[in-house]
This record gives sequence, structure tokens and C-alpha cells, in this order.
Amino acid sequence: MSERVFIIGPGHVGRGLARAFRASGVEVVGLHGKRPSGVATSSGALPAEIASANVVIVCVRDPQLDETIEELIVASSDGRITRGTVILHTSAIAEPAGLRALSESGFPGGTFHPLVPFSEPEVSAELLRKGWIGIDGENAARATSRRLAGHLGARTLDIPSGTKPAYHAAAVISSNFPVVLASVAGHLLHDIGVPDSSAYQAVESLMNGALANIKKALPDDALTGPIVRGDAETVGKHLRALVGHGQALDVYRALSAAAVEIAKYRGVDQKKLAAVAGLVRGRR
Repeated sequence: MSERVFIIGPGHVGRGLARAFRASGVEVVGLHGKRPSGVATSSGALPAEIASANVVIVCVRDPQLDETIEELIVASSDGRITRGTVILHTSAIAEPAGLRALSESGFPGGTFHPLVPFSEPEVSAELLRKGWIGIDGENAARATSRRLAGHLGARTLDIPSGTKPAYHAAAVISSNFPVVLASVAGHLLHDIGVPDSSAYQAVESLMNGALANIKKALPDDALTGPIVRGDAETVGKHLRALVGHGQALDVYRALSAAAVEIAKYRGVDQKKLAAVAGLVRGRR
């Protein structure tokens, strides 16, 4: 089947998907927004072009999702959308109730959530190639999502029913928190007198090395450092050095506690780990 995609929402995600689909040969029949813009092909009421689509992807922000789905329900009832058209949305966490009404009217629905950062829509095609897309919904919607992902060179991850908040939390941890860690580490090096140009390049190099390690092994097996060695002396020195660097100290304690749990499965001496855990939790 040849997909003809109509995208609602000309923000970063909508523009990024439109670019990526066009680059992969998927026909994008329209990019629609509420208001006129330099990127949308239409604005205001849903245009006639939507009738030629067999997939509609809603890329609006979560607070606008229910309203947009309601517009599609109206359009489906008055014949502006062809029966059988698949309705997808890109929210990682929302489960719009209106999708059920669309489904009952012959418009299968589901989630098509790209697990890539869309801060720069211009590079979306490259990011999606070999990337992942979280999907759920009816069988027809999932099948369409898999075909679309295949066109993009992406892989799909089925989101288990009822787990979207946890799924989204995992996405935030893996996408946002490395940026937070890079910032905290860079600021710490800056605070102790390392020039920013060197500090951030060193942090980037270390993080790239960590990513290279987890490409070769599961994260639990790729973890290195004093905690998986049960080195309480070094951890203690770190904690003392970080007094006065409140944010870095809090991050170090929280992630070290998680690292202790990982180390338990790595066969690290339990007495050594108990000593590390005591330090991390603030016990002497």
C-alpha cells in the first residue's frame, strides 16, 4: 500500500516528520496548522486535501490533542475524511478518548511516537534512520505505523497497554537526562577552574565513550567506576569534594544509589557495597 500522509501541527515534530517522509519517498499531501505560517501548507479549517490522505498524523501538543481529535471526528462524520483512513498521533503519554469514537466509525487509531529529539527538524530524516518509534493502537493502525517506520528506516517498539506514563518516563530519562548530566558535569569542571572549551569537550568525550560501551553490552554490564569496584574510599572523597556544589552532589548521590543496585548483580563484594551505600545515603 502507498501511504499518503496528512500532518496536523507544523511544529518541530510535524515539520520534522514531513521532511523525513518526503526524503524517504512517502507522499505528504499537506502540513496543516491552526494559524497561517511560513511552513504550513494550510491553516484554519481542515482543507479539502485531507480527503486524499489515507493516514492522518496529529502532531499537536498534548493540551490541543483532544480538540484536534474532535475536529477529525466532525470531519469524518461529514465525509471530509475517507473512511478507513488511519488516524495516528505523536504523543508519548496521552490517550485521547476521541480515538475510540473514530475507531467505531471506521477510522483505526493509534500512537506513532518518534523516539528522537526534534529540536532541529532539518536533521529529522537522519535521526529517524535506524531510530525507534513507539506505537500502539488497533492492528490496522499498528500495521500502518510499521510501514511508515520502514519507509523512514526506523524500527518500532510496541507500547504495552496501560503503560504510556512509564514508557514516557523512560524516554525522558534516556533523552533528556544525559543532557542534564553533561550540563552538571561541565558546570562542576568550570567551578573548579577548568576552561569551558576543555570542560565540555572532555564531558562529551566521556559520554561518547559510555555510549560506545553500551553498544557492545547491556548497560548493567557496561557500567564502570568506583561503585562497581566497591571502592568506598574514592566515593567518600567524591562526596566530600562535592560539598558546596549542591546540584552536583544531589545528582551524584541519586545516581550512585542506582549504581549500587546495578553493582549487586555484578557480583561485587556485599560488604564493600554496603559501605558505599552508607556513604551515598549520608550515613557514616
